[in-house]
Parts: sequence; structure tokens; C-alpha cells
Amino acid sequence: MIVNRKYFGTEKFDKVYCKLIQVARNRQTILYGEIAKIMGLPPSGDYMARETGQILGEISEYEHLHGRPLLSAVVVRGDKKIPGEGFFTLSRQLGKLQEGMDERSFWERELEEVYDTWS
Repeated sequence: MIVNRKYFGTEKFDKVYCKLIQVARNRQTILYGEIAKIMGLPPSGDYMARETGQILGEISEYEHLHGRPLLSAVVVRGDKKIPGEGFFTLSRQLGKLQEGMDERSFWERELEEVYDTWS
């Protein structure tokens, strides 16, 4: 679980959260770089990765605590078209991704649940 809630309750959190809901309602995905742009961050690099990971983790934890699938499943890497490692790490920490489960299959199911939840 994320202890440090850096973005929760901020305008950046609300903007990213609303964008993810919009993307989910349209049954689409969005790139990490687009999240960075919403947050006013550089389009790439370690700082961008850390900060987008932080806000997406906070959003996913919020969703999990409210009994919903991980909304950040809609955010993917441009090169691989799947979420980054942070998504899978958090999924394990939250007890959703169990030992031995295939990451891609887990993500595809989670993404469908997100789409169903927000459609």
C-alpha cells in the first residue's frame, strides 16, 4: 500500500483521475507520456516515471479501497502497449496479482473489468 499520498486531494490528482475515467468509458488506453503532460512533467525520464507512477499508484489504491478494479490499467507504455512494472508490483502488493499468474492475462482481465465498471 502507498503510505505517502503526495497527490491525493490535489488538482493534479483530480485531472488525471478524470482523464482515466474518460479513457475507460471510451474503452481506450492512454500513454504514460500523456499522463505526464496532464501533470506538467517532462515527457520522459526517471523523474517523469517516478511521479506518474506515484499518482497512478495513489489512484489505483483509491479504486481498490472502494472495491473497484485498478483504473491505472488503462495506462500503457508506448513500446509494449501494456502497463509498466509498477502496475504489476502494486497489483501484487494489493493481493490482486497472485504468484504464478501471467501478467499480461491478469492485465487484460483487469482492463476489461475497468471498462465494464466505467461504461
